[in-house]
Amino acid sequence: MELVKQSGKVSLSGRSSLQAYLGELLAQAGIEVGGDRPWDMQVNSPDVAERIFTEGSLGLGESYMEGAWEVQALDEFIHRVLRAKLHREVRPTRVLLHYLKARLFNRQTVSRAKEVGKQHYDLGNDFYRAMLDPRMTYTCGYWRDATTLTQAQEAKLDLVCRKLQLEPGMRVLDIGCGWGSFMAYAAEHYGVECVGLTISREQADLARQMYPDLPLDFRLQDYRDVDETFDRLVSIGMFEHVGNKNYRTYMEVAHRSLKDGGLFLLHTIGKNERAPHSDPWMDKYIFPNGELPSIGQIGDAVDNLFVVEDLHNFGADYDRTLMAWYRNFEAAWPRFAGELGDRFFRMWRFYLLSCAGAFRARDLQVWQWVLSKGGHEGVYPRVT
Repeated sequence: MELVKQSGKVSLSGRSSLQAYLGELLAQAGIEVGGDRPWDMQVNSPDVAERIFTEGSLGLGESYMEGAWEVQALDEFIHRVLRAKLHREVRPTRVLLHYLKARLFNRQTVSRAKEVGKQHYDLGNDFYRAMLDPRMTYTCGYWRDATTLTQAQEAKLDLVCRKLQLEPGMRVLDIGCGWGSFMAYAAEHYGVECVGLTISREQADLARQMYPDLPLDFRLQDYRDVDETFDRLVSIGMFEHVGNKNYRTYMEVAHRSLKDGGLFLLHTIGKNERAPHSDPWMDKYIFPNGELPSIGQIGDAVDNLFVVEDLHNFGADYDRTLMAWYRNFEAAWPRFAGELGDRFFRMWRFYLLSCAGAFRARDLQVWQWVLSKGGHEGVYPRVT
């Protein structure tokens, strides 16, 4: 298809062609532009198609934030787009530049690692308290036998404890501890002591206030600065911020920090392809410098360091978790609307619901790896 340009901009005739092509692509996913179903796209601006085809996901997300298009069931819209692989039809130059930056440069150095803490996790404890479960667990719940968000998060925390074979008196390092939900649960139910690392001052301060009487040590510290050994290691939802340039370093730190015979549970979102880039919209607005690993990249990183004892995928549960967060966010929004504004609301809505759609489409996964230092004695028992 030939695009007509005038002074660097797509002309009206070119826009019409792009709009028609967008409609053709969306039809492949069962989506109609201007249709009346919840997942059909309503276009409010003539430049939506141009922005999508020239800027990819960044243009899609930013134009939604600006109100240039609407869809009632945004999660289902994204689900259908990804299931039909329509994103593969859009390869704009800006996406290729983002890919090259991720491939050539280390965007997760010690200094840059703090950016996500300031932009995302320091958004405000009151905001996250309203969206999350009572323990403020900001990772995928485990819904096998759960019917509520609280039950799903408690089930996930207990699943991790059982996989780690925790025993009273053990000392556990939590890399990327968040607000301390795992640490508190493990101390309360399994009698362990925990050290937690976070790069968010807001998280560390609140966690200390929440659990003053438990044997928990919250540290504002980068994982690369750990110089102690522990009986067990855990990392739940932090590896997404490490970056492919640092995967091996991360595993080397984990290896030296774990006692011989110890277990390390790594819980991370993952992707289906070995590619070093992240989503440009997500990188700009939600998780700066974030990057999702593939199974192969994690496998390379643990070579000759750990024995892989178990690998468990329950990525479909993140769809349900994100939808629960969205319902909480939407219900609590009147408390934050005056401070954060409509653009933030649309940004956060796009974040939560597009991620739900991606997990529903199985475009993204959630893995729990159980790694041992030196090998588990005997057959490692399957824990579900």
